[in-house]
Amino acid sequence: MENDILFEVSTPLGFRVRITHSYWEFIVTVKHPVMRERATEVQDVLRSPDEIRRSRSDSAVFLFYRAEPSGRWLCAVAKQLHDEGFLITTYPTDAIKEGERVWSK
Repeated sequence: MENDILFEVSTPLGFRVRITHSYWEFIVTVKHPVMRERATEVQDVLRSPDEIRRSRSDSAVFLFYRAEPSGRWLCAVAKQLHDEGFLITTYPTDAIKEGERVWSK
């Protein structure tokens, strides 16, 4: 399974987020095809977001936001399990969701 890792990056919250090739393929074919060529940008938003919010429905889930030149936001959603985490999904959005702001640039 280790060789299936697409990327693993450290976040400003002190935990690492990883995603496998196979789960990335699921995200970009089923959930958000618009993200297909944007894996590098997702790594960037996890490493250096403009803002991080805690999910209102799951305290172990964080939403990482970074402003895009288009005026929209790139959001990467990750779940933290101890010092590790995994990417749940990622998508472009017009607005930052409600939730506790836990970090900002």
